[in-house]
Amino acid sequence: MIRLWGNYFRVVIVFISFMCLVSVCANYIIINFTFICMKDDFSQTRIINGTIRSMYDYTPTEKKHILWAVSFGTIVGIFPINMLYVQCGARLAFFSAGLLSAMTTAFTPWAASQSMWFLVALRFLQGVAYSADFAAIGIIISKWAPLDETAVFIATLTSFTAISSIITNGVSGVICESHLGWRWSFYLHAAACLIVFLTWGLVYKNDPSLHKSVSAKELGKIQKNKSDAHMKDSMQIPYRKIFTSPVVITVWLCAFTELSTLILIATYAPIYFRNVLKFDIKMIGFYLGLILAIHLPFRFVCALLSDKTRCISEMSKIHIFNTLSVGFVGISFIAFGQIPHEHNLSAVICLGVLECFTSFSSGGFYKCGTLHARQFSSIVISAIQFTKCIALFSGPALVAFFVTDESNQTQWSHVFMTLAGFTFFANILSYIYFTDQPAEWTEEKNPVKYSKNGDIIKI
Repeated sequence: MIRLWGNYFRVVIVFISFMCLVSVCANYIIINFTFICMKDDFSQTRIINGTIRSMYDYTPTEKKHILWAVSFGTIVGIFPINMLYVQCGARLAFFSAGLLSAMTTAFTPWAASQSMWFLVALRFLQGVAYSADFAAIGIIISKWAPLDETAVFIATLTSFTAISSIITNGVSGVICESHLGWRWSFYLHAAACLIVFLTWGLVYKNDPSLHKSVSAKELGKIQKNKSDAHMKDSMQIPYRKIFTSPVVITVWLCAFTELSTLILIATYAPIYFRNVLKFDIKMIGFYLGLILAIHLPFRFVCALLSDKTRCISEMSKIHIFNTLSVGFVGISFIAFGQIPHEHNLSAVICLGVLECFTSFSSGGFYKCGTLHARQFSSIVISAIQFTKCIALFSGPALVAFFVTDESNQTQWSHVFMTLAGFTFFANILSYIYFTDQPAEWTEEKNPVKYSKNGDIIKI
């Protein structure tokens, strides 16, 4: 049978999965941009302190509730969504999350027109849908990624946040300025979400061996060196052993420190660039966009290096990549906080280097967690989503504790050094606990031979 994709149907799966991840993430960040347009919509108004304001011109406190609702929804949704993955598989669970995301996005303009609390409730449901993303990543990697392509799969699937920001900000900006208005940004995103998830439902299968588009040769590649327990996935999930594993806990700590750093940059870099480094507003957007543009391709280069380098052991690669993505990020953060505004271009370069160091994470703690947990890697990776939610609160809390004057570089440096201390601690623990071997609770056995259509595939 001749296939257009030959022995690389897994690439089709990764692409469709990636677009679904981008869509769900884009749906919840649309409002970050449309806040700018919504405040100029006077189709509905309210009176605040004797002043007529747009109903959609939210106060800082109201914006906080609207934005944090997604985080709360994600935290609440992680465990029930994971149970749905376990009971029904990724095809139905992720498809259901996609439908929920599309529906809540489509109804967002209506909810906003009713009351702020209607909008908050809908945002909470968007958070529940978003909680499905990292579990989907874990299952797709576990089921469809050959062990020697793990880092490439991780790098591709975990880059959805940056891509969704680029797409959503560009699309929303054009739509908001057009005759369509801000509401159509939500409608079009919802329609796109529905299309990609219908495609997912038609194309994805929970088991590659049951997919007619997967050749016997490709199946052998996917299943090479995976145990029978890994492929059958019939074991009960050993939650207690997973959540008490020193390896897994260290993976989560490394993820938390790195994500805390990235979220702090995403949230406060514009403020720091403006008030401390004294950049013009136009240049802030340019430099931050440039840093992101450099970071994304570098991420895939790092993944290829992790998967294809054969001159050193897998364990050595994991330690090197994790040190670069966690430990060196801390060093870069300290250096970034010490550069005065007279050398602000040096600060931009330093931040760019920091972002590039984070690109090594696909071959560091992510890869360690995947190789160690094997068929249960979806549990490990989905819990990283929980650490991301915590980081959404801890970062602003850290800034609130140390920074009272946003133009005071010394106060900001205390934030950076505190986070750097956590990255150093996590990196030290990784040298003690990290391993490239599967855990005993995965019941790893000798590699087995698999067949498809009666043909034996030698591994």
